[in-house]
Amino acid sequence: MDAKPRRDVDPDKYNARKVYIREDMIAATSVLQIRASEIRQSQINWQSYLQSQMITQRDHDFIVNLDQRGQKDLPDKNPDICADVFLNLLTHISKDNTIQYVLVLIDDILSEDKSRVKIFRNAKHGNVWQPFLNLLNRQDEFVQHMTARIIAKLACWYPQLMEKSDLHFYLSWLKDQLKTNNNDYIQSVARCLQMMLRTDEYRFAFLSVDGISTLLSILASRVNFQVQYQLVFCLWVLTFNPLLAEKMNKFNAIPILADILSDSVKEKVTRIVLAVFRNLIEKPEDQQVAKEHCIAMVQCKVLKQLSILEQKRSDDEDIMNDVDFLNERLQTSVQDLSSFDQYATEVKSGRLEWSPVHKSAKFWRENAARLNERGQELLRTLVHLLEKSRDPVVLAVACYDVGEYVRHYPRGKHIIEQLGGKQRVMYLLSHEDPNVRYEALLAVQKLMVHNWEYLGKQLEKEQIDKQSGGTAVGAKA
Repeated sequence: MDAKPRRDVDPDKYNARKVYIREDMIAATSVLQIRASEIRQSQINWQSYLQSQMITQRDHDFIVNLDQRGQKDLPDKNPDICADVFLNLLTHISKDNTIQYVLVLIDDILSEDKSRVKIFRNAKHGNVWQPFLNLLNRQDEFVQHMTARIIAKLACWYPQLMEKSDLHFYLSWLKDQLKTNNNDYIQSVARCLQMMLRTDEYRFAFLSVDGISTLLSILASRVNFQVQYQLVFCLWVLTFNPLLAEKMNKFNAIPILADILSDSVKEKVTRIVLAVFRNLIEKPEDQQVAKEHCIAMVQCKVLKQLSILEQKRSDDEDIMNDVDFLNERLQTSVQDLSSFDQYATEVKSGRLEWSPVHKSAKFWRENAARLNERGQELLRTLVHLLEKSRDPVVLAVACYDVGEYVRHYPRGKHIIEQLGGKQRVMYLLSHEDPNVRYEALLAVQKLMVHNWEYLGKQLEKEQIDKQSGGTAVGAKA
């Protein structure tokens, strides 16, 4: 049975029911754990380090008593010496296999008792973070990722927060590791983030290093289900902060998560996606944002997926509770949905299609001026899609919408030109897709001439004649 994230409370304040069961934790760090098990079998010759004066007699005696003589209570009896010894070892020893072994010892000490983080956090060794942060730059991947795991524990299991500059460095490192191709330790990286993002202050630091967009870009690239689960979990804990919940869909989170929900074959992935969707509706303090999130989910066909889940009737109580909640809220939003709400959500999602609202003359007569609202947000999005999208349908629809805006809003030509839309539409006149070329040509006509109605009909007539001619030739052949 998979671990179930709790829905109704912030995970930071909830300890009675574990968010992960042990199997999930092992799966999340399996490469790291397997390698750590091998390293524990190593025999380190501490005497040789003493003889070469790389460590002191005190350091030698402490590490030998702890490591080889099994005096496991030494860290609790001599916390100051313990911290000093380990930080000295990390600072003065350069051999990879010994550093690996020392890091495994430290991790074991912390895992046996979370309160032991104070041994290192209270160390009188200057900046306690520096020896660990330096190890993130080592070439050895195990050293890097075991260090990252230890830093996460030191940062999360102690009341005093990690200092800003050190935190920024660490989170930037984790973000870059997520982006590294074929990273065998990506599950361990994700596990570190799962721990870190349970702390509210760390969430905003992660936002500041462009962390949210990184999570979503990786999720959009179709990673394996375990990493998918872990990264969506990171989004879930982020959305417990109302401000971050309000910002989330600015990063295109809802379309990406809707695709994951549609493709998901693992119950735990389904569960965590539904949990994020629920937070995106419940947590924002601005109810207009919550409404926009509902509309975005409807636009991304989430209601269809909820219907499928409802028919399957999972035994998982959390899944069914969330399905019922989301169904109710999304159905309500559909009933309250104006045609302009529907249009605005579609544009913001970047997934334009030939939905009825685009071809409705009544819609454009009544709503063209509304595209200027909120600093021309929708117009700017359309122009951005004309520039960035590679989807021919999106490009064709965006060209059509720009043309209709210009046709129905008196100052539309001037505004579109100011936003760079005219240049983008003209560029698409040479697009490889014939439908894009056609819609771009229609839009250019609307941008360039006054007597659009006559020229537009002529253009459409030529198109029909061309198609009829092609059919006649085909029939004759």
